[in-house]
Amino acid sequence: MSFIVEALRAAPPAPEKLSWAPEIPMSYVSVNGNRVRYIKTGQGPTLLLLHTLRTQLDLFQKVIPKLSKHFTVYAVDYPGHGYSDIPKATYGAYFFADFVEDFMDEMDLRDVTLSGVSIGGAISLILAGRQNSRVVRVLAINPYDYAKGRGMGRSSALGAMIMYTALVPVLGETIMRLRNFIIMKAVLNGGVAESKSIPPALMKEMYNVGNRTGHYRAFARLLRNAASWQSAAATYGSIRIPVTLMWGMQDWSKVNEREHDHTLIPGAKVVTVEHGGHFLPLDRPDAIIKQLQK
Repeated sequence: MSFIVEALRAAPPAPEKLSWAPEIPMSYVSVNGNRVRYIKTGQGPTLLLLHTLRTQLDLFQKVIPKLSKHFTVYAVDYPGHGYSDIPKATYGAYFFADFVEDFMDEMDLRDVTLSGVSIGGAISLILAGRQNSRVVRVLAINPYDYAKGRGMGRSSALGAMIMYTALVPVLGETIMRLRNFIIMKAVLNGGVAESKSIPPALMKEMYNVGNRTGHYRAFARLLRNAASWQSAAATYGSIRIPVTLMWGMQDWSKVNEREHDHTLIPGAKVVTVEHGGHFLPLDRPDAIIKQLQK
């Protein structure tokens, strides 16, 4: 029955324009044989924005218009996310870190400020730990590198159900195929301090993107490889560039988990934002803009 439900879902076509910024062109580039969507806008130093798990570059719609006045802003959909290709892959921490490195190489980005949220924050720190020569500064927002990668389970009871059932072969895929808007809304609302922070159009689009062929399998693999994010934090001790760790007060991480990251990174600056959850660019875009402009 779940296969029938999945087969009947209508996959959304890739939009021709961004609903929140139609003047910003959408582009595609091939990275290791995968066609990935990205945007570029603004002028100034290079800033690359990296989204969370199960979202897409539109997560930054509240910050990009203002940041583009000070930076040349790039944002990209990871493979298996948004409107990028969905390859058969492990979807572990190093898969995503390698992809971002390859994207920067393909675009020949230099002197990059990396700013990511959740797995995007962890990717930014991993690349800094690798001492990637293209990266000069990191703002890691709510890095997802704790609780064996099961932090999403703290979003809500439904989030916990998805997180833990995804670990069970067959059952995990079945649950993914039977997903519905109510479940996804509950999980995403568990990632913000106030539910009104998530634009309804964005919520709907992110749900519909899940109907793309192979998307649910990619998400299940990501969750099954979630422990890799905590393991990859071992690279943080090699960081030698300026790093700011930013957490929303209502993020899924616990205080001791945040302190652990701070101890791993020599000289890291720590910022805690009130009235902010896991999806901080939606809750407190002002705080992110202010921090990046420093």
